[in-house]
Amino acid sequence: MRFLVLLVAIAATATPTRALTAATPADTIRVSLVTFYPGSDIYELFGHSEIRVTDPRYGDVYFNYGVFDFAAPNFLYRFITGETDYWCLPVPPRFAAEPGEPRRMVEQELNLTQEQARRLSDMLTVNAQPGNNTYRYKYFSDNCATRPRDMIERAVGCEMRYDGSDDAQLRRPLTFRRVMRHYTAHYPWEQFGIDLLLGSACDTAITWRQAMFVPLVLRHAAARSVIATDSASRPLVRRELTLVDGDEQGTVLPPTPWYLSPMATALLLLAAAAVVTAVERKRNRRARLSRWLDCLLWLTLGLMGGIIAFLLLFSSHEAVAPNFNILWLHPLYLVMAIMVWFKRTQRALRAISVANLVLIAAMAVVWLSGLQVPHPAFVPLAATAALRAAARLF
Repeated sequence: MRFLVLLVAIAATATPTRALTAATPADTIRVSLVTFYPGSDIYELFGHSEIRVTDPRYGDVYFNYGVFDFAAPNFLYRFITGETDYWCLPVPPRFAAEPGEPRRMVEQELNLTQEQARRLSDMLTVNAQPGNNTYRYKYFSDNCATRPRDMIERAVGCEMRYDGSDDAQLRRPLTFRRVMRHYTAHYPWEQFGIDLLLGSACDTAITWRQAMFVPLVLRHAAARSVIATDSASRPLVRRELTLVDGDEQGTVLPPTPWYLSPMATALLLLAAAAVVTAVERKRNRRARLSRWLDCLLWLTLGLMGGIIAFLLLFSSHEAVAPNFNILWLHPLYLVMAIMVWFKRTQRALRAISVANLVLIAAMAVVWLSGLQVPHPAFVPLAATAALRAAARLF
C-alpha cells in the first residue's frame, strides 16, 4: 500500500489528460504490471501492485490504486469499520519508486494487442480522473492488486487462464489465513492480531485467483497466465524487467526472537497461573496475588473480547464475521475482573466461571473441527483462562 505524502507534488507534475480520441501511432502503447516487493511496515508486508502505461497521448504513468489519506476525517474509525475509501492516482515515474528503502521492483510488460493496450490506457485514464478515482477498499476482493488485475481482464476482453500449481511457497489447500501467515511469518504479533480479529471465512478454501489479493501472488500468476482466444493462446507477459534490484524477500525485518513471541508470552502466563493456583490449593485460601492475576488476566481478555464484539456489530470488513473467538474472548471478562474484588459477588462469579468453562470447551470443539483455525498462542491462553475459571469454583 502507498501513502498520500506525495499527492501535491504528483498532481503538480502529472501529465495533463488529453482527449481520448487523439491519434495514436501504431504499436507504441506499452502496458506493464509493476510489483513492489515487501517493505518493513505492516501495511507493506504483502507488497504492492501498479499498472504502468507508456502512451504517446498521456505520457509515462504509473496507476496506483493503493492511495489513502491518514488525515481524512475519522480515518481510523472508518478503517476499522470497513468504510475506507482508496484512490486511483496517476503517478509520474520519478515518484513511482519508494524513497529511502531499496525495495525490489519488477516490471512485467504485458503481451497485449494495440487495441487491448489502448482500451486499458483509456480505461485507466478515465478511472483516475476526479470523481471517478475513489473506491471502497476491501482487503481481500478489492485492493491495490485486484483492481489492476480486474482492469487488465476487462481490457483483454477474452478468457484469462491462471496457473499457480507450481508455486511451492504457498501451502495447499489455499485459504486466506494461510496466505497471510506466509507473508507475516517474521511478524508473530501482527499475525496474532490477524487471527484474533478475522473469523472463520478466512479458513475456507479459496481459488488461485482469490489469492491474488496479495500483489506478489498476482505477479507470480501473471508470469504463468495465458490469454486464450478462439484461434490461439499467448502468454500474458511478454518480458520481465527488474527496475529496482533488491532482496527477493523484500526489506522485511528479521524474525522475532521466540522469547518475544505471543506463544512464549502465553506459555509464561500459563505457568504463572499454574503456580498461583497450586499455592492457593496448598494453603487452602485465596491469596491477594491470585486476585491481581485474575483481574489483570480477565481485564486483558475482556478488552480483546470487546474489540471482537465491536467488529462483529459495527464492521463491514470481509471475513470479520462470523468470528468464533467471541466464544472464549468476550466482554463479560471485564465484569469478572471487577467481581474478583468483592465478597458479595463471589457466588455470581462462580456461576459466570462455569459458563466460561463451557464456552472455552465449545471453542476447543470449533478449533478441533477446523471450522476456525486458531493462532497457536490461543491454546495456552485459553488454557490459562480455563484454569483460573476452574480455580474460582473451589
